[in-house]
Amino acid sequence: MSKKVLFVATVVKTHINIFHLPFLKMFKEHGWEVHVAAKNDFIDESCVIPNCDQYFDINFLRSPFSKQNLIAYKQLRQIIQENKYDIIHCHTPVAGVLTRLAARNSKDTTVIYTAHGFHFYKGAPLLNWLIYYPVERFCAKFTDKLITINQEDYTRAKSWSLRNNGKVYYVPGVGVDIEKIHNISIDKEHKKNELGIPNGVKVLLSVGELNENKNHEIIIKTLSKLDDKDFIYLICGKGKLKEHLQNLAQKLGIGDKVKLLGYRTDVLEICKIADLFIFPSGREGLPVSLIEALACGVPCVASDIRGNRDLLDSDSLCKSNQEDEWIALLENAVNKSLKKQPLDEKYYIENIIEKKKTIYGL
Repeated sequence: MSKKVLFVATVVKTHINIFHLPFLKMFKEHGWEVHVAAKNDFIDESCVIPNCDQYFDINFLRSPFSKQNLIAYKQLRQIIQENKYDIIHCHTPVAGVLTRLAARNSKDTTVIYTAHGFHFYKGAPLLNWLIYYPVERFCAKFTDKLITINQEDYTRAKSWSLRNNGKVYYVPGVGVDIEKIHNISIDKEHKKNELGIPNGVKVLLSVGELNENKNHEIIIKTLSKLDDKDFIYLICGKGKLKEHLQNLAQKLGIGDKVKLLGYRTDVLEICKIADLFIFPSGREGLPVSLIEALACGVPCVASDIRGNRDLLDSDSLCKSNQEDEWIALLENAVNKSLKKQPLDEKYYIENIIEKKKTIYGL
């Protein structure tokens, strides 16, 4: 009888299928039966999960106080009791908590949780510490192996007491396929024409959902104050702030300089034409988009927060994440040839897979 593994996360399309497919494939190649439990967030298309033998559609809600999550908990508990998994690997805060509670009596199951950035961190609101910190410390009692993806979270969690004398690990993210990225070859002039960008104009790029945390507003405000406006600022991502950001750019007189491109499947190609990648986020675990930009050889500047500090030199970080400092940082980056920073090989997918194999015991 083959062994069974269950992957759990809040959603399929925008989490499981973006971050975990290489690891589902890895288990299949080792002869395991692979199950996935997550909410189907595909719209107008089939829910397809490669290398998944059985899928359970669980309607998780991201609000930890939603009654719907009690239903999700009961569904998970039944799934876990019926399938008797050898390994359960859960991700995302709500799904991670519910899964560990549902699996707390599964003595023959190794329960693994990956924290993709704790909600409590240096500089986090007090409310985050009052709510999320006690919850994570409590759930550690039902966790055999805890994976953290940045140094700050690892340092904080490595002394926690886990179930069965478990261990806290540092694994730097989900990895990037560096060979695939290096093999992307594009005609830069054609790509710029496709996006309506004149040749010779500097291309500035940000990637991230259009929400408050991603902090695109501060960059639009900053760019409006630069003396040299020979640039186009591209933002890849969708979200509730789209209209607000468009109106802000118009109001500040740079409406023709800012292009909101929405959700894109060609982000790596766009990175290849960028002169500068800007990542002003207020909170991150370890940002994949910043890792991908570095892998594409794009000079990068970012906010001085957890995760970003793991990836960039101090000179490329905006310490205060305030407008005045962003102005100085971007003026220097736009007007001068900012040095490219190589991506450390520890972020390569093949190295991440080897670390995960050790943790899984494969």
